[in-house]
Amino acid sequence: MKTSWRSASLVASAVSVLALTTACGQESGTSNASQNVGATAPAGGIAGVGSGIGGVGTGTGAGVGSGVGAGTGASASPGTGTGAATGGQGGSGAGQLSVSVNTELGKILTDANGMTLYRFDQDTAEPPKSNCDGDCATTWPPVPADDATAGDGIDKSLLGEITRSDGTKQLTIDGWAVYRYAKDTGPGDTNGQGVGGKWFALAPDGKKAKLSDLPGLSVRKDPNLGEIVVDKNGMTVYRFVKDQAWPKPVTKCLGDCLEKWPAVAPVATNDTEGVQKKGLMSFTRPDGVKQMTVNCSPIYTFSGDKEPGDINGQGVGGTWYAVAPDGKLVGAPKQ
Repeated sequence: MKTSWRSASLVASAVSVLALTTACGQESGTSNASQNVGATAPAGGIAGVGSGIGGVGTGTGAGVGSGVGAGTGASASPGTGTGAATGGQGGSGAGQLSVSVNTELGKILTDANGMTLYRFDQDTAEPPKSNCDGDCATTWPPVPADDATAGDGIDKSLLGEITRSDGTKQLTIDGWAVYRYAKDTGPGDTNGQGVGGKWFALAPDGKKAKLSDLPGLSVRKDPNLGEIVVDKNGMTVYRFVKDQAWPKPVTKCLGDCLEKWPAVAPVATNDTEGVQKKGLMSFTRPDGVKQMTVNCSPIYTFSGDKEPGDINGQGVGGTWYAVAPDGKLVGAPKQ
């Protein structure tokens, strides 16, 4: 009887420990991986193909690519002619410039196809001048100035142009010549960042985009809300009152909601400062996205916040509130 009692006690203790370790889900916030937004490559890609019209009968016109890649032309009409085409990433216009948020670099400048735009330290902004020609311009295709326009969040007065040594017009931002990188194959790629210690993604104001000095999650003292949690870009972090924290994280923000309230990606526990460690973990949402939690509550940022320090999401719908360092809602009415 004594042996049976002891065995039963050991089993009960094991069950108790298991319950404690799984009460807040199965995953932990130890991932160091950053997530870049990927998509299919823009039309033309790196090895762009152009098409030309001309020639006799079934003759072939020669395509002229102004970027990296070759163009081809096919004849279709009587008479003789040469097909001309513009192909390749380098020769394509920028279109409407956009501001994209990169998980490592913060806000960066992209073209109409979402391709990252760069600047070169050996260029000069006063006066504006490009020092990237020949093989350099093959690896770093200059961005034409002809059709570039400023999108939301970009001061159009910063857009300018220079005349390159070959007579073409190149886009400038605040005086800095603008380039793409041949090894970026799709929207969101930033393979050119820091190459040779001289090439950097462009911030919307023409300065260099750089790694944030902030931890993945930290605490900021807001003059209205007090101490609140912010992400690595300094953007305010929020909770949704309809979510569940215990016994495991459950999100109620799905579909269109997630577009307005992006889920905060997993953050390593040692990449946080001032945030309560208990319940600091990640979980997998029903849509497969991994999301971070504070004290087991799912956390988000708000698409309506444009700059670090913005708290435009505070109190939205009476269901969204900033997060205190211990994971509690800040400023929510007592229930």
